[in-house]
Amino acid sequence: MDRYVIAPDAEVLVGRNLGLRLPERSSRERVVVLTQPGEPHRVAEAFVGEMSGLEVMVIELPDRELAKELAVVGDTYDRLADFNLGRHDTVVGVGGGALTDVAGFVAATWLRGVESVLIPTTLLGAVDASIGGKAGINRRGKNLVGAFWHPSRVIVDLDTLDRIPEALKLEGAAEIIKAGLIRDPAIVQAYATHGLGAPLDEVVPRAVAVKAGIVAEDFREAGDRALLNLGHTLGHAIEILAPMPHGFAVSVGMVAAGLVSSARFGFDAAWLTDLLFTVGLPVAASGISGTAALELVQRDKKRTAEGIRMVLLRSIGDPVIETVSLDEVGAGLAAIGAA
Repeated sequence: MDRYVIAPDAEVLVGRNLGLRLPERSSRERVVVLTQPGEPHRVAEAFVGEMSGLEVMVIELPDRELAKELAVVGDTYDRLADFNLGRHDTVVGVGGGALTDVAGFVAATWLRGVESVLIPTTLLGAVDASIGGKAGINRRGKNLVGAFWHPSRVIVDLDTLDRIPEALKLEGAAEIIKAGLIRDPAIVQAYATHGLGAPLDEVVPRAVAVKAGIVAEDFREAGDRALLNLGHTLGHAIEILAPMPHGFAVSVGMVAAGLVSSARFGFDAAWLTDLLFTVGLPVAASGISGTAALELVQRDKKRTAEGIRMVLLRSIGDPVIETVSLDEVGAGLAAIGAA
């Protein structure tokens, strides 16, 4: 088992056959488990038997981004109140990236903050969404309502990830490749060599190490944490407008970022596009409105007083955060097929 410490009371465990492994806390009386339909719910129910001596309530939320609606969160708060969940108790989130986002947000905001433990059941959730303490829900844009709140523990069980469908492995591959592009070229080489068959025992711990290391240095995104947004400046707009799953949208967003990087620094954008395409990830979002995408980008939380921030690549493992013009963003959108 590998252990990555992000903060004194925040860690990520990566390994096989890990089980629940709640942090030791003698004052804990109740646990609320937030989960999703299907396999996440079955995994969550299996954990209930590991919590003897505790009162446990399992709440099933809608799948994917539907879980991140304000009405869903409000209903969840009502359930927590009825259950009398206290400040010494724990929220456990079992599911994909959207579920861990909302579970973290609920934990951060209930009674001004209770302990959370996140157990991702998708590859994307395991290497990105569950790690780093960014919790959020959607309101007129993606993750525009949120909080910074570290989970006490994230449990990444590789046996669970082995069982996920190929489509979810593909979506998660985009975030793993992103981690490689910004800090670990060995990850990129693994996908260049093996395609989607890149061994999870190798690429998952490496991707977790990249994110954990960056977050440990910059929890509130005052500096290098913004590097994790490679592909996200346009990706969030693409995700909403296409629509397409988050990891696929990030892949297309990385293609656009590669094109802008090529114009600024001479980065080999064609190579990156070919890599993503060979792995099986989408590299275009034909038919979306460029005007609508620009409006969403200008509303996104990555915009600053100076303009739109975008993570660009001078080379693999050498990213830079740049303020880009609307013309450059428009060129990136045109390159991925936005009309």
